[in-house]
Amino acid sequence: MFEDYDLVILGAGITGLSVARQKLADEPDCKILVIEKEHKVGMHGSGRNSGVLHSGIYYPSGTLKAKFCTEGSALMADFCKEHDLPIVKCGKVILPTTIEDEDQIGLLYQRGLANGASVQIISQKELSEIEPEASKIVQRALYSPNTSVVDPHAILSRIQSDLINSGVTILFDEKVVSANPDSSTLKTNKDNNFKYKHLVNCTGQYSDEVSKMFNVGKEYTLLPFKGFYYGLSKKSSIQLNGLVYPVPDLNVPFLGVHSVKLVDGGVFFGPTAIPAFGRENYYGTKGANIKDASSISYHLLRQYISNKQGFRSYTHQEVQKILKSEFLKSMQSLIPKLSSSDLVDSKKVGIRAQLLDIKRNELVMDFVVKRLDNTTHVLNAVSPAFTCAFSFAKYILNK
Repeated sequence: MFEDYDLVILGAGITGLSVARQKLADEPDCKILVIEKEHKVGMHGSGRNSGVLHSGIYYPSGTLKAKFCTEGSALMADFCKEHDLPIVKCGKVILPTTIEDEDQIGLLYQRGLANGASVQIISQKELSEIEPEASKIVQRALYSPNTSVVDPHAILSRIQSDLINSGVTILFDEKVVSANPDSSTLKTNKDNNFKYKHLVNCTGQYSDEVSKMFNVGKEYTLLPFKGFYYGLSKKSSIQLNGLVYPVPDLNVPFLGVHSVKLVDGGVFFGPTAIPAFGRENYYGTKGANIKDASSISYHLLRQYISNKQGFRSYTHQEVQKILKSEFLKSMQSLIPKLSSSDLVDSKKVGIRAQLLDIKRNELVMDFVVKRLDNTTHVLNAVSPAFTCAFSFAKYILNK
């Protein structure tokens, strides 16, 4: 016996919930089911991200990230204000940490303008006024005055509540174990059977595995990268007004360790981008398994040997940051006065589910959405996916 739905969404992270929200706005009478394998929303990427609403500076014009970031940030900010959810416009400075990075300032500035972001090139004097603790060795930096921070869990909870009140069914502790694309049916671990008119796969860290059930995305696999943070000690004299980021290595899809200021004023430093040995390998060996570890190791070794996108040197830099002393050095290039005693251990950690193109042996830089028949698969919803979610959802449904 199959229960019929107009739309079935797999995954109740920010992308899945935003797709359901947009579908309701387009078709209020649509019968929607969301299936989530955890017991509540926000257990993984969506609930563990930094909470920064990015402004669209980093992404080349024409990419999906560039297309949706500025609009998505504005839509998310409006949502927070409409529902009285925490949001703080704190601003962000982006600093070059090497001579080579100085050349990237102009490129990032032009990208920001092309993407509709509010961005300024500022002098050393202006930087000192905006962020006194930031490095004074730079001759110029980028300033994004409209960058804001939000509370991801508050946003997820509000969307969930709105969806349930609008008649959307959300099933927790349930996941797809088999699917039959020919009959548009699927079965869950609780022996529930569903039939869909359309299905959207928003399963984040498992999106590649799920997509293969529907004969999609066989050229991709996901590599998990662990991002851990240190907190700023309450005894520290360091005071930051907003966010301090480095000019990133534009060959890889990571932004480098930086400062994060939460809506409650708490400050963290991170995240790293260290290979993890499981899609949920947040702490120690927990969440690691032999199957994942062997597959991940194989693909990482291929990346390392080929050194595409400068992966080898980037890996050397990131792995060193496991040591607190090396992590500190990286942060001191942004905030020179920071000392070891300022950094305290933190339980804040996340996994970036980074897509790898197996054929090209390259980390995929942009969002990837694949459609086959009546199924759509979101395969690389990494940062700035939270920022883009409301705008990105429209594209996913139109796709």
